[in-house]
Amino acid sequence: MTRWWTYVRDRTRVLVTAWLRLVAGLVTDVLALGVAVLFLFVAAVSVISVGLPLLPLALRLLRAFADRERRRLSRVGPPVASPYRPSPDGWWPALWSTVTDPATRRDLGWTLSRAGMFFVGIIAAALPVSAVRDLTFPAWWRLLPEGTATGGFGFPVDGWAGAFAVALVSPVWIALSVLVIPGLVRFREHLGRRLLTATPGTDLSLRITELTATRAAALDAHTAELRRIERSLHDGAQNRLVGVAILTGTARRALARDPAAADALLERAQRSAEEALAELRSVIRSILPPILDQRGLDGALAALAASCAVPCEVSVDVRDRCAASVEATAYFVVAEALTNTSKHSGAAHAAVDVRRVGDVLRIQVRDDGRGGADEGSGSGLSGLRGRVSAHDGTLRVSSPAGGPTILDVELPCGS
Repeated sequence: MTRWWTYVRDRTRVLVTAWLRLVAGLVTDVLALGVAVLFLFVAAVSVISVGLPLLPLALRLLRAFADRERRRLSRVGPPVASPYRPSPDGWWPALWSTVTDPATRRDLGWTLSRAGMFFVGIIAAALPVSAVRDLTFPAWWRLLPEGTATGGFGFPVDGWAGAFAVALVSPVWIALSVLVIPGLVRFREHLGRRLLTATPGTDLSLRITELTATRAAALDAHTAELRRIERSLHDGAQNRLVGVAILTGTARRALARDPAAADALLERAQRSAEEALAELRSVIRSILPPILDQRGLDGALAALAASCAVPCEVSVDVRDRCAASVEATAYFVVAEALTNTSKHSGAAHAAVDVRRVGDVLRIQVRDDGRGGADEGSGSGLSGLRGRVSAHDGTLRVSSPAGGPTILDVELPCGS
């Protein structure tokens, strides 16, 4: 008995979930119908050149609609990446590239398929409604005007025997619902993944393009880092060591004739040597902070927050250690973001949230300042983007006027 009840409960849960997804998908079907009609109309009038100016708009609408479904599919299953080829410069080359892109034809095929499934979806969504209607029919059929009561299959009902006969039909609707609705939902999602996912050749081409851009970003980040280290050594430690050499030479020459002045010079040389050592330690920490090895990402970010001029709350949920380069990038992202918060935001509070989700390290730095952060304003965001891109990661900045400023970073960190 318990096993039977468990089976019924599980099947009911599956049916209800599938029905809700089916009903929600009807919105996509309606949109598909509208997009398909609009696109086909624009394509038809473009043949005689009248609708040619509207074709880019129709193509963008088609792609936006397909991308909407890709995002939905990515939320309920494996991610579906955008399969489009990069568009060349120029209006006509970009339009021709979009028209001839295989992904455009696949988007159109998916849109037409979903538009055609609208009526099928309506009928399938009505099956459970019909089951409830027929099951409860004996309770309310007498409230209908005389001669208008009909059963689920349309036969007239004029007595209690017919009313209960209608109720006996409800298991048919339930059985059809169990058989049709989950399968239709699975078919729609399978069709979306089949048509909206990049073909292997396209996916490889896109990946090559992405890796080329990532390699360029890595080289730029490496060059910028070498330039920064060289500048730090040249302007800091090297100048102080030159000062030490000069002061030491002057002290040696003054030692015989003025020991007191030589002692003062040696004291200055010692201070310069200590400052040079501090500069060197600072440069070393900026290459790979030792605190990451000693205390891990959690402790390193806690130390950053403690030294921040703005009160900062840190939450780190990273159970396993990531690669050293990934942790260093995460550390510098948070350090730069908190520096910007302290210097430019006027914020009263900041928060850092770092967590590992699967093979991705997600970082969010948020403050309640005045907003308006811009990569082109010299805030260091462009440098951060280069660091993140070098790891094949993503960086998003939301900083409307008036705040808040939110920095989101995702870094692949392997298994």
